Amino acid sequence: MEVRGRFAPSPSGELHAGNLFCALLAFLSARSQGGTFLLRIEDLDTARCKREYAEQAIRDLSWLGFSWDGEVLWQSERTEVYRAALEVLREKGLVYPCFCTRAALHAVDAPHGRDGQSVYSGACRNLSAQEIARRSKTRAPSLRVRVPDETWGVDDGHMGRYEENLARECGDFLLRRSDGLFAYQLAVVTDDAASGVTEVVRGADLLSSAPRQNYLYSLFGWAPPRYFHVPLLLNAEGKRLSKRDADAGASHWRGRFSPQEILGKLAYLAGQNPTMEAREIDDLVAAFDPAAVPREDVRIPRGFFG
Repeated sequence: MEVRGRFAPSPSGELHAGNLFCALLAFLSARSQGGTFLLRIEDLDTARCKREYAEQAIRDLSWLGFSWDGEVLWQSERTEVYRAALEVLREKGLVYPCFCTRAALHAVDAPHGRDGQSVYSGACRNLSAQEIARRSKTRAPSLRVRVPDETWGVDDGHMGRYEENLARECGDFLLRRSDGLFAYQLAVVTDDAASGVTEVVRGADLLSSAPRQNYLYSLFGWAPPRYFHVPLLLNAEGKRLSKRDADAGASHWRGRFSPQEILGKLAYLAGQNPTMEAREIDDLVAAFDPAAVPREDVRIPRGFFG
């Protein structure tokens, strides 16, 4: 089977070093196996995701030497596809409306899963039709999928076996938000399946999503991809990078570094370059060693990117 990998940034800000670190590993993995590489813009939340950030990301990736196969896929243009997928689950009797407020969902005493997210209590799971109609008059509901009290897991290609009891460590999760926007889990599964993605290389912060996504794959009867969750880049203080760290990103490095110098630095952090010397992206593809990728989060030394 042909390997099909992808990189799927959310353009709520400019790409930072952590995004590019993940993009590089996804690209090297797919290309080193002679596979295709896709680019998807996860801009479902149009209030947070700006077109200018997405276009800047595309320019930055191209400037660094990344190439992708086919057209860029934009989630904001695929609403009807997600709606059709939702209807499949609704017809199976697995979708129900939820009227819980954000405050209730994030209550201090609410149980939390291993990823720190609150575990949904199931408060709206068995509402009567009359109660649903009454509540709908004052509040638009979100939509959730019913999950079984079962343990689902993945054999991650980098982190090893990961399991999660869907009912106790996640709860019925969102498919569509109360404002009408489709949720991450449904959109990602639908898009990866439609694009024929066979390999997902992404940050370890998304490892807990893999069992939930595999559950959705099973409901649709689709084959899931193989997952490779890679460590996160941390700043010099040991904190996760965020969009506020965009000054450690490609658009701010132009004029200070060449693309090859940036790739060499990122490859060094990823265990793919013995030194920080400049490297061509094709040379990194030829020498890619997945076993050399660190398993623990990587702290960027102070002044590493100048």
